[in-house]
Amino acid sequence: MRPESPHRGTTRALSVAPMIDRTDRHFRFLMRRLTQHTLLYTEMVNMNAIVRGDRGHILDFDPEEGANALQIGGDAPTMLAEAAKIGVGWGYTEINLNVGCPSNRVQAGCFGAVLMRRPEQVARCVEAMRAAVTVPVTVKHRIGVDELDHYDHMRHFVDVVLAAGADRFTVHARKAWLNGLSPKENRNVPPLRYDDVYRLKRELPHVAIEINGGIKTLDQAAKQLEQVDAVMIGRAAVDPPMVFAQADQRIFGAERTPITRVELVHQMVDYAARFAGPTFKLTHITRDMLTLYAGISGARAWKRALAEGTSGVGASPQAILNALHATEQAQEQQLAAQQTYTR
Repeated sequence: MRPESPHRGTTRALSVAPMIDRTDRHFRFLMRRLTQHTLLYTEMVNMNAIVRGDRGHILDFDPEEGANALQIGGDAPTMLAEAAKIGVGWGYTEINLNVGCPSNRVQAGCFGAVLMRRPEQVARCVEAMRAAVTVPVTVKHRIGVDELDHYDHMRHFVDVVLAAGADRFTVHARKAWLNGLSPKENRNVPPLRYDDVYRLKRELPHVAIEINGGIKTLDQAAKQLEQVDAVMIGRAAVDPPMVFAQADQRIFGAERTPITRVELVHQMVDYAARFAGPTFKLTHITRDMLTLYAGISGARAWKRALAEGTSGVGASPQAILNALHATEQAQEQQLAAQQTYTR
């Protein structure tokens, strides 16, 4: 395990990527039950929404989530600085600027991956946010965009933004095609180029570098930490989330007994009870629990019972316990069938 970066603030060796329509407050609460030390991000939030929107709805989080990073999308230094200040006042411990999202909607707003074409503007944004807050200001970006995909292009981008005071660079080790590929395709089609990220760290040993893209297990994360300061895991945190149950021990060396699935389910039932009501959709919480038993006995019973019991408005948290009971029954039946077969 690498030592923490000497750069301003601390760099956690593992994080869960910001994901639109996924890393909301309910997902982060679930993940924090699994890992106390992994850095968690919000979904990307537009700077205008933070400054002018319903801040309570956008920014509220449970104190039990602990330290969270707020990812902001935008390209206007003054408004980004105001949004960053609001975020820190709300309790977020890091501000991250999105320079990696390739969606058409984001491009239309002149932020996300298209900003890799404008490193000087990104630098102005970072400089303004750094002046407004005392927490780390970090940048998540791609290794390239469209034809600007050589290592030298990325190195120039990092040099310019680093001079403005960025505290860490999280590098998605794929380029982004702004035309011709969907956001989903941009997560898989462009080839991974880990060596470019490793080279960046070798050439800038004093800079905190985090790698992202195609990393699905803690074994893979540990291997990456031989080359860089930190690792960000994305979709694999959703399917299945239990991969993070060992993170505090494996990655951070913490003496903590991993939570069991049953313990996690009971904690999520208590959490869901806080929101239960005639207008609340329980699936906002349980959608992240559907793969909890993936790959082990009872997985099919769990997923079916949870999906059926929590659908619709006003479903009771008791439905989560009912799904657990159905899973345990299925496990007992499978075990009995195996014992009968082996006799």
